[in-house]
Amino acid sequence: MPLCVLLGYNTSIISDICIGRAKSMTFKRLFPLIAAAFVCGGSFVVEASQPKPPVTQKKVTLTQPVQPKWQLFRAPDGRFTVLMPGVPNQKTQTQKTQIGEIDLEIFAAEPPKQEVAYLVVYNDFPHSYGKMTNPQTILDQAQYMALKTTKSSLIRQRNIRSSNGHPGKEIEYVNGRGKIIRSRMYVAEGRLYQVMVVTTKKQQKFLDRTITGYLNSFQVVLKK
Repeated sequence: MPLCVLLGYNTSIISDICIGRAKSMTFKRLFPLIAAAFVCGGSFVVEASQPKPPVTQKKVTLTQPVQPKWQLFRAPDGRFTVLMPGVPNQKTQTQKTQIGEIDLEIFAAEPPKQEVAYLVVYNDFPHSYGKMTNPQTILDQAQYMALKTTKSSLIRQRNIRSSNGHPGKEIEYVNGRGKIIRSRMYVAEGRLYQVMVVTTKKQQKFLDRTITGYLNSFQVVLKK
């Protein structure tokens, strides 16, 4: 089976999850604030016989988001650790491919009052397939399909390695809906890991160091 077809299923699902989460963060969390503003505005009535007080314009300033409490998260199978802003939600997505069913394991956390999602996604390849395929080929194809399926523009890329020597790749791109994604991918012991952050351009400037720290905290744990 062509590698791009297999990874096309995976990256498409991941992309939909990322886009959906980033979109829900923007609207679901901002809507109560918008609604509250209308309620407060409508409840204020000034008597016509009384002079209106002068209106002072308050200067609106952008503030840094409140940082959540970060904690070390260990995967249920013990194969990776990462710092997460709270306990991540876990979901398994099964996909049918020409070489059988592939399970995507997805771990995602969204801090309150922030337009950002932190994700770790992995899938295991069949033993023979993982042994036969060059890890760099897997990483290159994963990047290609991630950009293609999300109609994204690549900002930067570089080859990396995990702390214990597994080949990897870091990419940053803007998807078709204007969201910024930073992703580090690793191929280790027949498994493809994708450590991702999805955020907005506005939020990114406040979270640059936090995002880098999150990506740096990811550790592949070798099998015993």
